[in-house]
Amino acid sequence: MGRPDGRAVGAGTGRSVRAAAERSAGLAGYLPQRERPRERLALHGAGALSAAELIGVLWGSGTQGHSALDAAADALQRHEGLVGLARATDVELEAVPGVGPVRAAQLCAAFELGRRVVTDWPHGRWTVRAPRDLGERLVPQMGYLEREELRVVLLNTRNAVIRQVTVYQGNVSSSLVRIGELFRDAVRLNATGVILIHNHPSGDSTPSPDDLRLTAEALAAGRLLDIQLLDHLIVAGDGFVSLRDRGVAFDRNV
Repeated sequence: MGRPDGRAVGAGTGRSVRAAAERSAGLAGYLPQRERPRERLALHGAGALSAAELIGVLWGSGTQGHSALDAAADALQRHEGLVGLARATDVELEAVPGVGPVRAAQLCAAFELGRRVVTDWPHGRWTVRAPRDLGERLVPQMGYLEREELRVVLLNTRNAVIRQVTVYQGNVSSSLVRIGELFRDAVRLNATGVILIHNHPSGDSTPSPDDLRLTAEALAAGRLLDIQLLDHLIVAGDGFVSLRDRGVAFDRNV
């Protein structure tokens, strides 16, 4: 059916529906096409997008009254940036207007994939040549844990990693840690060297007297077992401290 101006009713109705959909999607619907996050990603790559734009691409279209971009910016502001957002629970994410359970799950999954890209152990054995080889790999995994963990990395004679073992979760104190537990898997797997790693949930990586005491006891036990303790790393927030680099006398060089 036609109109006096010659335009088809169906075409005008289609444009009206699209316009209404863009209005319901929020801000992204009003942006010129080349400035929309998905189009910018295709043209310039992911590195050119802000954190809010990347999250907006992940979430796709908006909800009634909230564009994906607006919801992402709100979530980042409420949690003081990406680090806070990555630590948020699904319940906290769902509380942000325009997010809900589906988007919260998508964001949690994306952050977890990002952590695994950084922290996954390579296929096959790889060699530890310096404290940073372990520290930089474990900071994203352990830096923001809410409770302490003590891990042991087992090495062969060439400092190739055999396995990583979590031996304690909770209060890592020299009075509570059984030194024999640190070397149990090393003995079983014929490791010749180990590196201790634990985190400080406080965010302060400064070695405590207890950390130094645990290191001294582990050094003595390792020498009795002929398994060398090569370093003790303390991870906190976005950084780590190597006790070897702090001047503690360990066995052979890393």
